[in-house]
Amino acid sequence: MDDNDILTEIHRDQMYNLLQRKEREDGRAFDEYRKISIETGVFERAEGSAMVKIGDSMVAVGVKMQPGEPFPDTPDVGVIITNAELIPLASPTFEAGPPGEDAVELARVVDRGVRESGAIDLKKLCLVEGEKVWLIFIDIHILDHGGNLIDASALGAIAALLTTTIPNRRYGIAEEDEPLPVKDMPVSVTMIEFEGNLLVDPDYLEESVASAQLTVISNSDGSLSGIQKLGSGPMRVELVEEAVKLGIEKGKEIREEHLLPLMKTA
Repeated sequence: MDDNDILTEIHRDQMYNLLQRKEREDGRAFDEYRKISIETGVFERAEGSAMVKIGDSMVAVGVKMQPGEPFPDTPDVGVIITNAELIPLASPTFEAGPPGEDAVELARVVDRGVRESGAIDLKKLCLVEGEKVWLIFIDIHILDHGGNLIDASALGAIAALLTTTIPNRRYGIAEEDEPLPVKDMPVSVTMIEFEGNLLVDPDYLEESVASAQLTVISNSDGSLSGIQKLGSGPMRVELVEEAVKLGIEKGKEIREEHLLPLMKTA
């Protein structure tokens, strides 16, 4: 066992003792998020952008749009392409080079939330059926890894989309630019399982000792657009059901406090 394994075991014991008293290291309740802040319009050259902080985690998301060809099986809808970059300065566990498995997984979960929720009216992004549609590029940049990157990235993506303007004039499509047709605001809520307890918004250290992690993506009407489990540890069916209920509840709170104000001012 190396030094990192020993430290992990020590921290696991500390967490277990705290959880027995229904406590977390930073004093939060099990269902409590760290402080969330969202700033939009952070990248001048992007069609939409947002900077999200959840505790010590910091994520920047930029949205770019350009005309392009649709997929053959969906000739009359716009295209969403999501990428994530884990910047090495953000964490000692991130490495330079092509996107690794963690970056691909992060982008995939965020993309699923946007796509499966029908957050964007992609039909309205068709310019010439079968020939030209708007392509939406969602680029996620992890600037500081303090845990729960999925929720921070997903929140940054929808915040950036809510404030995105379609660049009609730049490409000679129309005389005026227009807002991106956003129909819904999916919210991702991530929890870890530890000794039969669900902990919402795990920080970096809590994630490091968790055997299982579950992300619940819910829409404005309370329906689900995705559930993603990470980690090799099992989760009881009853605990998954509890996580879904909690995820929808916390998603509603985040949507009302942080996203609805953006929609009203977009």
